Amino acid sequence: MGAHTELTRTGAVPDASLLRAAKSGGRATNPSPRSTPHSGSDSYSNLHLTLSQLDKLLGAIYQGCLEVLPWSTALTDLRSALGANWVTLILRPASDACNALIVNSGPEGAFTEKGKFVTHTAFMLDPFSGLPPDRIATVDEVVGPTEWQNSEFYKQFVEPYDIRYMIGADLFTADGSECRLRICRPQSAGHFSESDKAICQQLLPHFKRAIELHSRLDRIESERTLYATTVDRMLLGTVVFDETGAILRINHAAEEILKENDGLSISGGLLQANYPQENRHLQTLIRRALADNRSSAPGIGQVMSVTRPSARAKLGIAVRSIPISEWSEGRHRPAVTVFIRDPEQKSVASRDVIQQLFELTPAEASLALLLADGMTLDEAADQLDIRKNTARAHLRSIFAKTGVTRQTSLVRLLLGSVTPLD
Repeated sequence: MGAHTELTRTGAVPDASLLRAAKSGGRATNPSPRSTPHSGSDSYSNLHLTLSQLDKLLGAIYQGCLEVLPWSTALTDLRSALGANWVTLILRPASDACNALIVNSGPEGAFTEKGKFVTHTAFMLDPFSGLPPDRIATVDEVVGPTEWQNSEFYKQFVEPYDIRYMIGADLFTADGSECRLRICRPQSAGHFSESDKAICQQLLPHFKRAIELHSRLDRIESERTLYATTVDRMLLGTVVFDETGAILRINHAAEEILKENDGLSISGGLLQANYPQENRHLQTLIRRALADNRSSAPGIGQVMSVTRPSARAKLGIAVRSIPISEWSEGRHRPAVTVFIRDPEQKSVASRDVIQQLFELTPAEASLALLLADGMTLDEAADQLDIRKNTARAHLRSIFAKTGVTRQTSLVRLLLGSVTPLD
């Protein structure tokens, strides 16, 4: 059911009335003569919400997806608009498996809640829960004023913070997330009016959409972090350029290669090869990839090698354009990636992972790692300070457990397994 249909069904004032209230300086009546839980002749009589305030609130709700502390500005603005002393957004209620994730805005500003408030115990004690989905309600309506003030939750978690009145709603997003909005006032501020509740009701669908957007952005960022970490573990350097050729990002593996200034470096904001002829070739490949990015045809990756002044093995370079969706907009989008491989980089595979994967002993796993790093059996034996006959015995056992019969096959097996991704 759409947000507008649901709000109409539940008796909330339509967005148009909210806008009319704002344009008229805060006073509006429900255009429908019917009686609803949030309507009446004085629906907005106690709330002075200008169009500018409404615009600021809605903007802050959607901008909250991008804030370092999500929705800190929106909660603070809502607290000010409603004369509240606390506004709380519970993005994840507590369970027996994990603590709650709560953003609070109080007299000292916005912050992430910690301590006893995020525990499962606190949520089990809270009587103001299990509200009808997507509907504003008051604690006095749901719990009752006497029961509320006599509750253990009120005495422990509410009264010490000068809270008497509370309105709130439980929100359920399309992906199954449950969130809760709670707005509080002290005894001295008086009850929340019908107009206060109506305004909050109209803001609920905007909070819900913003939370769904934040959830999607969070999933995308989690995936990006996973892929970036995987590329780092594979010792593959990446330098990402925008459509103007400016560098957007450099991963850790590339930073390790570039800081050596051995074949490649960053100079004047540009990725450059040490030798002029190779540098011209590199810049040509980057320009071609940028041109491919601007065309509708898929780009073809270009490769080259880069000589290192230290006479170590040449660096391998691959340059590829990044496909851009036809709906992409704005500047400074990833357009080209330069992949850098150092053939002399040592494996970062974990000994514990190799043990688990192939059921090796600690000694066998240590030997296998050194062989994967390019050592001969004799060199590995010296490194491990074991006799060569012992190393050969370990190698025979490794062959039997991994199913290979040659050292080169063993190295290929280890490097091709999931061990570098741990």
